[in-house]
Amino acid sequence: MSADERGGLGGKLGRMRRSFRGWRGQRPFWGGLLTLLGGIPIMYFPYASIPLGALTISMSTTAGAGSLIIGVLLVVLGLTLWFQTQSRVFAGVAAILLALVSLVVSNFGGFVIGYLMALIGGALGISWVPDKSRAAGEDAVDTEDAVDASAGASPTNGGANGRHSAG
Repeated sequence: MSADERGGLGGKLGRMRRSFRGWRGQRPFWGGLLTLLGGIPIMYFPYASIPLGALTISMSTTAGAGSLIIGVLLVVLGLTLWFQTQSRVFAGVAAILLALVSLVVSNFGGFVIGYLMALIGGALGISWVPDKSRAAGEDAVDTEDAVDASAGASPTNGGANGRHSAG
């Protein structure tokens, strides 16, 4: 029995993996994931209590509500980066600003873990650009290349590179 004849779960799993890879490639996936994961420690640590034997360490602060708001907003911005790719620049800038504010408000930004994840995730969200060949189709000619080719130096326009020659 060969791998082609087997089908079943292996084929279905492969199709799901390829589908997820295509979905992931059409959006700032890693930026959204880091932003989303950065919000979790920021909103968790101010409400956490760590039991050490008979002693309970509570990290509750007066800024607990602010930490919760910042964490929830970072999770929402991470989801925005995934599902609303048109607003990736806004979501990235907002994530960076919230990460910076979390340093002051929420136990050094979730003990720097949440701060770093949200900061890097926001930067990845800002820097991501959609792939033009996927959006327009694989056989579409890039318009910038077409413009450059028509204005460039070629035998048909006398090698003038789109400029008039003097004389």
